[in-house]
Amino acid sequence: MADAALRLTTLAEELLGAPLPVRIRAWDGSESGPPDAPTLIIRNRRALRRLLWKPGELGLARAWVAGEIDVKGDLFEALGLLAGLIWERDAGSGDEVHPALDPRMRAVARGLVQLVGPWPPPAPPAEEIRRRQGALHTKRRDRAAISHHYDVGNDFYELVLGPSMVYSCAYWGDGDGDGGGLTLEDAQRDKLDLICRKLGLKEGDRLLDVGCGWGSMAIHAAREYGARVTGVTLSREQAAYARKRVAEEGLTDRVELRVQDYRDVRDGPYDAISSIGMAEHVGSVKYREYADDLYALLKPGGRLLNHQIARRPETDESKYQIDEFIDAYVFPDGELAPLGRTVATLEEAGFEARDVESIREHYALTLRRWVTNLEDHWAEAVRLTSAGRARVWRLYMAASALSFERNKIGVNQILAVKTPESGASGMPARARVWGG
Repeated sequence: MADAALRLTTLAEELLGAPLPVRIRAWDGSESGPPDAPTLIIRNRRALRRLLWKPGELGLARAWVAGEIDVKGDLFEALGLLAGLIWERDAGSGDEVHPALDPRMRAVARGLVQLVGPWPPPAPPAEEIRRRQGALHTKRRDRAAISHHYDVGNDFYELVLGPSMVYSCAYWGDGDGDGGGLTLEDAQRDKLDLICRKLGLKEGDRLLDVGCGWGSMAIHAAREYGARVTGVTLSREQAAYARKRVAEEGLTDRVELRVQDYRDVRDGPYDAISSIGMAEHVGSVKYREYADDLYALLKPGGRLLNHQIARRPETDESKYQIDEFIDAYVFPDGELAPLGRTVATLEEAGFEARDVESIREHYALTLRRWVTNLEDHWAEAVRLTSAGRARVWRLYMAASALSFERNKIGVNQILAVKTPESGASGMPARARVWGG
């Protein structure tokens, strides 16, 4: 009798201590669970073997990337139902118990072994980064991490990001959750313009764009504000693409793009520095060095715009762990810090923090648009990369959107100034005169 789905539902509810909010369809054709809910499809017993050998998020992620599990129905709804249940369980669990010592985990593991057999662990999908050696955030290791994420083909990124080629949170207008009717391209243009206004850019200013991506910020600052821009990235594919765009815009006399670590930039001082979605790669062990380097590269009165994702602070910060799925498949060695710690570190380096703007909801909407772009061009995305890589991106972006919506993570623009000894910051007396 085909009953794998019912047995899995029972095991899951025993572990979670609550009814399973999604339907399950198993490899034997059986189904169980709410009939109108999104369906979690388990195509192969191998998915459960992955969970046996690697319980938790990474085991599930490996099964998803390998195509052994899937979702029928709305992916956001399915993730929302499951994530909400898990977050609520974690919030009320009190002291953490190691899975091997948790009686419910042991009981569920025994049930899974009975269902799928004690097979050896399946090999991780090819898209998973291999174990890295050596200290975190050396220049060599950072280059490898950036290459893993960004050097997967510019054509793929064009499908996901759209014509703007901006890989950070857009800035949406007011509206009932629809971004004020803006297109993604309009919202990304408005974000770049907001940053230029916060930096107070004017004709002839020298701007350093740290982690310049595909050149969108550099092009906007040079074309719209007359800035002279130096952009640095560790991705050779990004740099080649960005240089082509700069040439097509006729801006080669105003924009220089380098494959260079920000720690090796020595041609300051600059009037302004933009760091948009780059500081998440720096890591806590190097963040003060990052702040010191940017401070040294600015002239007195120069401004820094640091656009960075933040996590919620932990009661015990020593318990913070990098997300396993993100670390293995998306941003190797990436690390989030609480907003307060980031502002404090910038101030310790000498900066005066002048403004902080939270744009968390804007990122949720941006990610939803990126997911739509990917789903609308799914076959092409798979052809350009791999089915596994496309699945990584779909899961990562959808799950991240929910995390922003539920305030599990945020994103902030921190405007800081290298205020000279005279105290004349050069900032306007009233905040937010840049509008937006």
